[in-house]
Amino acid sequence: MPSFAVPAGTTTTLSASGVTSACRTSGLSVTLTNVAVKVTAVAGVPTGTVTVEDDTGSGPAQLASAALDSTGSANFTFYLSDGSHLLTAVYAGDGVFPASTSAQATATIASQCDSAFVVTAGNLTPGSDSTLTLTAGQSGSAIATVTPSQQFVSALTGPAFISFSCSGMPDQSSCGFTPEKVEILPNQNGGVSSSMVVLTYAASSTRLSPAGSHSAPIAWAFVLPGILGLGGIAWGARRRAWISRLSLIAMLCLITLVGTTGCNPRYGYEHHGPPANPGTPHGSYNINVIGQFSNGITATTQKTSFTLQVK
Repeated sequence: MPSFAVPAGTTTTLSASGVTSACRTSGLSVTLTNVAVKVTAVAGVPTGTVTVEDDTGSGPAQLASAALDSTGSANFTFYLSDGSHLLTAVYAGDGVFPASTSAQATATIASQCDSAFVVTAGNLTPGSDSTLTLTAGQSGSAIATVTPSQQFVSALTGPAFISFSCSGMPDQSSCGFTPEKVEILPNQNGGVSSSMVVLTYAASSTRLSPAGSHSAPIAWAFVLPGILGLGGIAWGARRRAWISRLSLIAMLCLITLVGTTGCNPRYGYEHHGPPANPGTPHGSYNINVIGQFSNGITATTQKTSFTLQVK
């Protein structure tokens, strides 16, 4: 009879680290807790879902769930409230690999800011942790993340939508987000991300052909005979002074009309074409990534920034 290998048990590990930044409120700070979860087995890579729980209260409270990646890992970011938090990762199993639970990890938070959520930008490509470096005409990307505070999530009675935008972009450039809005659900403490794309444009050395470049011969076919005709009338009417003066006045009006048409902006555009695209100016720019939430009465806005270097 054929033999079948039975997968051994799994081991789930959880590690937590905090990242602290300044808060708008004096004396307080923003501490984001990064949690890394790893599920391993003697043979093979476990798949399925892992959940992070906070065991601080009367019972375990689920903070967020995520699917394991191809290495059996999952990463979370939490905006925890002040106090000591006992974090545990629970692997649900996948029908082949059995469930397992990690040991507890402690995260102690103090002087936490009371912002509803925090906006962060990372994975700047190409570039470094805080600078996106592009050559004019090149595009770049980043990951914009909204991490809600526990107080914000606990007050939700339905989904909350936070929209992304950016400011500080130089001329001849643009930014976009996919999706433009992210959804925060009740009891969903983990951050939600959107893909950001930054576009720059190279300078163009060519000009478009004037739209009216072929209309000039046709126009002169009407204007030139008129001018010559008026001149002939004025010359042939030397004995009749009033006809001569009238012809000269008509010719002067026609010449003035032609000159005025030549100064018209549309005439200049049609006969000279639009200017060449100058491209995105070189330089260093402070780009703001903005997240905004509105409950229909008040709007809450948070932002972060990074440097865009255009070469």
